[in-house]
Amino acid sequence: MDFLGVKDSSKMCHLVAVPLPLRSLINPMMNFCKLLSSREPYSLLITVVLTEEWFGYIGSEPKPDNIKFATIPNVVEFKDTRDPFSFIHAITTEMEAPFEELLDALQPQVSAIVADVELGWPIDLGNRRNIPVAVSNTTSASFFSMMYQYALFTKNRLIPFDFLNNSDDQTDMIPGVSSIQLADVQAVIDGTDKQFMQIFLKSFSKVSEAQYLIFTSVHELEVEAFNSLKASFPFPVLPIGPAIPYMELEENACGTPRNTVYYTEHKKWLDCQPFGSVLYIAFGSASSISSSQMEEIVEALNCNGFWYFWVAREEAPILREKCSERGLIVSWCDQLKVLSHSSICGFWSHCGWNSTLEAVFAGVPMLTFPLFLDQVPNSRKIVDEWKTGWRVKKQELAKDLVGRDQISELVKRFMDAESLEVQDMRKKAKKLKNICQQAIKKGGSSDINLDAFIKSILGSGFTACQ
Repeated sequence: MDFLGVKDSSKMCHLVAVPLPLRSLINPMMNFCKLLSSREPYSLLITVVLTEEWFGYIGSEPKPDNIKFATIPNVVEFKDTRDPFSFIHAITTEMEAPFEELLDALQPQVSAIVADVELGWPIDLGNRRNIPVAVSNTTSASFFSMMYQYALFTKNRLIPFDFLNNSDDQTDMIPGVSSIQLADVQAVIDGTDKQFMQIFLKSFSKVSEAQYLIFTSVHELEVEAFNSLKASFPFPVLPIGPAIPYMELEENACGTPRNTVYYTEHKKWLDCQPFGSVLYIAFGSASSISSSQMEEIVEALNCNGFWYFWVAREEAPILREKCSERGLIVSWCDQLKVLSHSSICGFWSHCGWNSTLEAVFAGVPMLTFPLFLDQVPNSRKIVDEWKTGWRVKKQELAKDLVGRDQISELVKRFMDAESLEVQDMRKKAKKLKNICQQAIKKGGSSDINLDAFIKSILGSGFTACQ
């Protein structure tokens, strides 16, 4: 067999990647696989395992020659993600059997597995079959630390959802995480379905049985948390991020026809706007806010006369009828390319980690509007630690309606380029951008860690960035 110019494909290292079937987890897994592919186009074969539903969504998208897709039957439909317990229960109990059956049929023999931490079962499967497993974590290192320690706490004490009340010393409870962030643990717990959380924590408690722990984050963005994690686990802890499509920012990068057509239209609009004048708004692929809240936002923006670019997904047609001539409302966009455009001055976000990393990479300040899970501590990191953003409201979760007057005043201050406070915030955002740029350069922390992982699975030893 001649594959990618290799006469004997059995000599290739075969990596199988299995993301959790959600857009927010499939995207970083695909970006990670493309990074691996670019380093080893001839000695590494990557099979990305998707459910049939998700293969229908992305199966036709172009990809490197050494990445292929394989499918397993749907265990849950995407629409069922609105029922968190049913969704997480299905993927943690029903995906393993068809995945293992597929594993037996794949050629060449599988060398290693990369799986999202939330799945849990790939670790047991890999250990049972003597296949190394790299657990992929798509949240921040500090959030992972919080959830991992909480998982151990509930597992050892069998007292679920009573983490903070059972600690005598909260300051040192979570290595690498400051005491102020402990309140975020409780906010996450209180705002999450209890059955969902139980299954979620069970998966986290298995991490110590894996062979690698990979993060889509950047070491320099979370030094204390990463140093603590590296000291806590006996295997490599590798921040290789940001696992976002930054390679596609290059002029000649290959994109899907959809990417090319839509971004060309969006770029034309952005090119017509003044430098640093547009507020970009998006609340994620799985997040949603009420129609009442959306109306308050659009009315506030129209009243102030600001330029804004809003990704509103299924609500886009309704909002288009209400937006002013200074607004562009779309159902989808190439987010990193839009954030990187010179006309963008800020990002109003739900603070999902993928979006947060894209904002950091683009050097764009943020208005934070967390809705659930890790978005709460992400907001705190942006506002209190990095100081590259402001909260839209003081409450931890954006559940209550924020009025148009409050929004109007906040956005007016946020987009004031003459404000010394805003100028300082923008400078800090540019510093974080530089940190990301340095990490992915040759010899940078993420570059070294990526090479170390590849060399390890290829069987040529392991030397990671310390």
